[in-house]
Amino acid sequence: MKIDHITLRHLRMQLKSPFETSFGRIQSRDCILIEAQASGLTGYGECVADRDPGYSYETTQTAWHILKAFLIPAILHQEVEDVADLQRRLAFVRGHPMAKAGLEMAFWDLMGKARRLSLQQLLGGVRQKVEVGVSVGLQESPDALVRTVEGYLSQGYSRIKIKIKPGRDVGDASAVRQAFPHIRLQVDANSAYTLETAGSLYPLDGLNMLLIEQPLDEDDLWDHSRLQKRFKTPLCLDESILSARHARQALEMGACRVINIKAGRVGGLSQAVAIHNLCQAQGIPVWCGGMLETGVGRASNLALASLPGFTLPGDVSASDRYYVEDITQERFVLNADSTIDVPDKPGLGVTIDMVALERATQGKLLLAHL
Repeated sequence: MKIDHITLRHLRMQLKSPFETSFGRIQSRDCILIEAQASGLTGYGECVADRDPGYSYETTQTAWHILKAFLIPAILHQEVEDVADLQRRLAFVRGHPMAKAGLEMAFWDLMGKARRLSLQQLLGGVRQKVEVGVSVGLQESPDALVRTVEGYLSQGYSRIKIKIKPGRDVGDASAVRQAFPHIRLQVDANSAYTLETAGSLYPLDGLNMLLIEQPLDEDDLWDHSRLQKRFKTPLCLDESILSARHARQALEMGACRVINIKAGRVGGLSQAVAIHNLCQAQGIPVWCGGMLETGVGRASNLALASLPGFTLPGDVSASDRYYVEDITQERFVLNADSTIDVPDKPGLGVTIDMVALERATQGKLLLAHL
């Protein structure tokens, strides 16, 4: 497949309500939409890098530069055989997995449309609908958190993830557990603790949690392995897993018992599938994390989460969970059994709402020449 030209769009999407983690509080989210043209077809990809370098060193500005100056010139007007060939052509750029993942997603979309196959079929997914949960940001008080969780449970979500940070951890989780003794509950620290301060989390072991996500620094596999030995509750790694190699090392040293897979974080859907396969072979449960994606990235996540090893509910909530106005015509709806249907049309299976897209666009760049 030969890509004729690529358009980059810097988007800013308004959230329905503020979302707060240990990194901070946001009311809107930035991302980059990648539009690739080949043989009369258009493929879309979403680069999930945000405007601030909290979750990752990548931002919309760094990803824009890397895409424009290095990644896109490496494939534009070239005959790219398949995704493996695409990854080989991008390998000369060290790091920047979110930029690479966005470009790869657009390539998957093009391939699916060219072959008249859905992304789910291309990846080897087996489910027509996937089980999902909701991620709840920090609230002003434990009581407010309980009320927020109650609202999501009433909408039909059966798994709840709450964000925590020092001083807002065991108390919040205990309040939710006391109010809802039987729900599937997990917490996400986003690297807010050290090995020394993580002792404050030990009472979580008595709350029947599904998992404790990323308590320590993203580059600290060893201390996670030490911490996991102190917990009955499985630790889950997110930010620490940037490749299949990291996943293998984490499992070998016992740094976690669950892995959160985000295609954007690991460099693309192909890399996400490799991690899935590694974990499935070892009987390690995985689930699909979320990065507040638009409908484009949400469709991709649903297809990924349909693979057989994704045995825990993902953070792929319904379309109406996040944005005042999304950029896809399709709206992903929560089913009564806390699942969302996987798109079954060619490629990602979504169409762009061009009016909404123009309203969200902060900047635009067409790349057609080497």
